[in-house]
Amino acid sequence: MTDITEFKCLGGYKLYLNPIMDLYNGEVISYGLSHHPTLDLVIHPLKEAVQVVKNNATVRTTIHSDQGWHYQYKKWRTYLKKNKVFQSMSRKATCSDNAAMENFFGIMKQEMYHGEPLKAYEELKKEIEEYIEWYNTIRGKQKLAGLSPVEYRTQTSQEAA
Repeated sequence: MTDITEFKCLGGYKLYLNPIMDLYNGEVISYGLSHHPTLDLVIHPLKEAVQVVKNNATVRTTIHSDQGWHYQYKKWRTYLKKNKVFQSMSRKATCSDNAAMENFFGIMKQEMYHGEPLKAYEELKKEIEEYIEWYNTIRGKQKLAGLSPVEYRTQTSQEAA
């Protein structure tokens, strides 16, 4: 699943985040950060995610997004088709279709952004990178029996072996 969210920075600047999340365990498997919501903001994380999934996929790979222009762009769709990734898009004006990603954004902003003073772009970028690492490797989730996403993936892959 993927989507884009925006953060305000000092000086009127903005930071855009485009994570790609594995819905199996809620792990952010790749992400992009940028001053602007460009096509490269979504293409680079897609390429990284496809490489991660190619090494582990045993079933059809699907990526879900909203109907943002990035995800309708020919370069995006062509890359998906070339790599045999099925594209799923939300219905118009139906945020519940993207609920897992919106939930991640809400948790992230509550835990590390809201209530904090605005920061310079580079400082906020570093904090977001650190947060995602912490979220994936340390922050336990109730629906994963208290394990972090990486711990859950590692445990279940060992059990399957």
